[in-house]
Amino acid sequence: MANHEEDKSESSEMEVEKEGEEPEDPDKILVIDPNSEELDFNHSRLTKLENLEPLTQIRKLCFTWNLIKKIENLDTFTTLVELELRDNQIMIIENLDALTNLEVLDLSFNRIKKIEGLDNLSNLEKLFLSSNKILRIENVAHLADLKTLELGDNKIREIENLEGLEKLTSLYLGKNKITKIQNLESLQELTLLSVQSNRITKIENIEALKKLDQLYLSENGITCIEGIENSPKLTTLDLANNKIKKIQNMDHLECLEEFWMNNNEIEDWNTLEGLTANKKLQTVYLEHNPIAKDPNYRRKVMLLLPWLEQLDATLCKRKTG
Repeated sequence: MANHEEDKSESSEMEVEKEGEEPEDPDKILVIDPNSEELDFNHSRLTKLENLEPLTQIRKLCFTWNLIKKIENLDTFTTLVELELRDNQIMIIENLDALTNLEVLDLSFNRIKKIEGLDNLSNLEKLFLSSNKILRIENVAHLADLKTLELGDNKIREIENLEGLEKLTSLYLGKNKITKIQNLESLQELTLLSVQSNRITKIENIEALKKLDQLYLSENGITCIEGIENSPKLTTLDLANNKIKKIQNMDHLECLEEFWMNNNEIEDWNTLEGLTANKKLQTVYLEHNPIAKDPNYRRKVMLLLPWLEQLDATLCKRKTG
């Protein structure tokens, strides 16, 4: 009985404490220090951008994983350099005109259908718009300082309107509906091109990309290794999950370190001779090709390419002595 009374007393005390607490307001932003330069409201169940006016020194704002539907109330943020609004419910890019010093903008995983509202962001260096509902590449040509453009997982059908992005180094267009590599001639500084999971059947129109270092073309309908004659600086070439039967036209890739050719149609062992000139190769993926069914698969590959450090997902053993 005494124990019951003690429990009852403790319960009453807890109830009194709870009555004294203020109820949580998921829409209320508590700014502890108005001089903060970085604030992160990740996963805070916010539905609006508001009550931010006191932040006169803010440089980085993060609102990922919230319920925000509209970009608003940011007019005073002339000091802002980075704005993250990924994983929200935003449909329109708007009300960013005052953010003239913005360098990084992340609006991935929203519901945006059109690239717009970026007219005043002349200092933007990184733009992330993956996993939206964007139909066209447009209204970015004026972003002369842009270095990274991420447009993966949208509904884009054509590579276009990239003229003016002369400083762009990384272009991500994976998981769209693109059928052809084209209109990249002006991207002289491009080092990374990712067009994975599209509808491309031919490697072409990358001759002007003299600095290209990484090329990702997995999960397309490519049947032939070609079009990379003017890409001697490639260190990574990803052609996994295509319909390629022969390894060829790669002798000149003296810098190649990573070559992914898994899930293709390589069945002739003689075609691997095409890799003997690539002495800097460290990693090669050939699993899920017909040749990988050979009981001596690993041994044969290592005899042909003894300098490999990794074959498929397994590190290569080195003989000592």
